Amino acid sequence: MAQNFKAYHVEKTEDGVSAGIQTMNTEQLLTGDVLINVHYSSLNYKDALSATAQPGVTKEYPHTPGVDAAGVVVESQDSRFNAGDEVIVTSYDLGMNTWGGFGQMIRVPADWVVTKPAGLSLKESMMLGTAGLTAAMCIDSLVQQGLSPEDGPILVTGSTGGVGSAAVAILAHLGFSVTASTGKASATDMLKSIGATEVIDRNTLSEEDKRPMSKTLWAGAVDTVGGTTLDNIIKTLKHCASVACCGLVAGPKLNLTVFPFILRGVNLLGADSQNMPMARRQRLWDTLGADWKVDLSSINQEITLDGLSDVLASILKGGMQGHVVVNLKDS
Repeated sequence: MAQNFKAYHVEKTEDGVSAGIQTMNTEQLLTGDVLINVHYSSLNYKDALSATAQPGVTKEYPHTPGVDAAGVVVESQDSRFNAGDEVIVTSYDLGMNTWGGFGQMIRVPADWVVTKPAGLSLKESMMLGTAGLTAAMCIDSLVQQGLSPEDGPILVTGSTGGVGSAAVAILAHLGFSVTASTGKASATDMLKSIGATEVIDRNTLSEEDKRPMSKTLWAGAVDTVGGTTLDNIIKTLKHCASVACCGLVAGPKLNLTVFPFILRGVNLLGADSQNMPMARRQRLWDTLGADWKVDLSSINQEITLDGLSDVLASILKGGMQGHVVVNLKDS
C-alpha cells in the first residue's frame, strides 16, 4: 500500500538548483526488494555534491540524496529480511542515483541491506555511517598487515572529518598511540577528548619533500587527504609499515620513487567502502557494535531535515568538524 513521506528533494530548474522538504509517495520510489522506513541518516561530502547537482555524482534529477540510512523494514520480497527488522544501508548506489537516506522511505535491493548489529542502536549506527565504516575498513586493513599498538605511533590525517575522527577514536580505543593531523588548531581539545595522544599541524605533512625517503616516524597511518601529504607519509613509514588511503582532497596524484616500497617494504592500502563485499561489510558492522564500539556522541551533531540546507553549505566550505546525524523520525 502506497505511503506518503517527507524527503529533502533536489530539482534542477532554469535558474539553477532548487532543494527543500517535499511530500513524496512510495509509488515514486524505484523498484527494489526491501522497503525501509528510515529513522536516521548521516551527512557525507558526497551528499553535499549531490544536493548541489555537482557533475559526476548524480545523473538524473529530481533526486533525494543521502548515501546512509538506518531504519526498520516495512516490507520485503526477500526471505532474508522481515517487517520490523532493524537494518543499515550505506553506499552502493544509495543517494547517488537511487533516492537515498534524506527521505523517510527508501526502496533498495536486498543485497545492499545489512542487519544492524545488536550492539548498536539505529542512531549510533548513523553516528558512524559511511565515514565510520570507511575508518573501520582502513583500520581492519592495517591490522591484517600485522599492526599492533606496540609498533609505535599511528598517524591519522584529516582528523576532524567524519572518517578521521572515527579512526582516531577507534584506534585509541584499541590501545594505539594516535597522532592526529589537522588544519584546525581549535580542534585540539576535541581530538584529545576522543583519544589522540598528539595533535600536529597538517602543514608539517603538506610541504613537498624532494628526497626519495625521509626519517621514519609512523608504524602505520590512515590518510583521508592524498596528494603531497600521502607522498610524505609513505616516505616516513617504518619498515614494513602500511598506510590505508581513502581520500584525495589534496589531489589524486602521487609524486614518488619506488624506494620506500623496495628498501623499506612499506604498503599502500586502498579503501573503497562503496562496493565492499557484503561479508566483510557485515563483519565490520558487527565489530563496530562489539569490540570496536566507541562513544562518538561528543563529536556528533544531530539535525532534522529542516536543518539540512545550512549544514550542506557548511560542509562544502570545509567548515565541518566531526559528524552530522540526520533525524528523520522526528522530522
